[in-house]
Amino acid sequence: MSEQADPAGIRPSRRTVLKAGGTTAGVLAAGGLPAVAAPAAAESTVDSIEPGSTVDITLTVNGQRHRVAVEPRVTLLDALRERLGLTGTKKGCDRGECGACTVLADGQRIKSCLTLAVMRQGQRISTVEGLAADGELHPVQAAFIRRDAFQCGFCTPGQLMSAVAAIEEGHTGSDAEIREWMSGNLCRCSCYPNIVAAVRDAAREVRG
Repeated sequence: MSEQADPAGIRPSRRTVLKAGGTTAGVLAAGGLPAVAAPAAAESTVDSIEPGSTVDITLTVNGQRHRVAVEPRVTLLDALRERLGLTGTKKGCDRGECGACTVLADGQRIKSCLTLAVMRQGQRISTVEGLAADGELHPVQAAFIRRDAFQCGFCTPGQLMSAVAAIEEGHTGSDAEIREWMSGNLCRCSCYPNIVAAVRDAAREVRG
């Protein structure tokens, strides 16, 4: 590095950096730090909620509104399964890694174990129970059956919801793209080739 400052004055030289550092060190040694203003006192307060107390919320799930009382810490997954009895959504790892708890919120895939129920008021929640309509399976469900895309079936609800979203998002242009956009859903039985084939079939049927 040159010992001289950049002619344009943009890049400092090593010498100017060392000089600046020495000046700063001198100020610190002399106790010359400028006074730092104390943080202003908080102007607002946060209401506390007693442990074990509940709040009333309204969740719209599969087109139906449900009013439930939940503790603020309750996840959407637990609210669906334990308060509404919608046990199709599975609890796997309970930390957002396996995708078994995937549901749709306003059409977007979410891991329901990682979000609180109180945060999802006003959104349209879709679970696997809402896929079939008028006694007819959703094309994704039918394709999973044709392709034998499940074995133990535990991950299947999450796989189905993720597949529905992937098709709607337009991420089914190739097998590689399907694998990429379904990668957040794990299958303990390693039925991935069948799952990819089922999503590919369903995408052709849904999107034409």
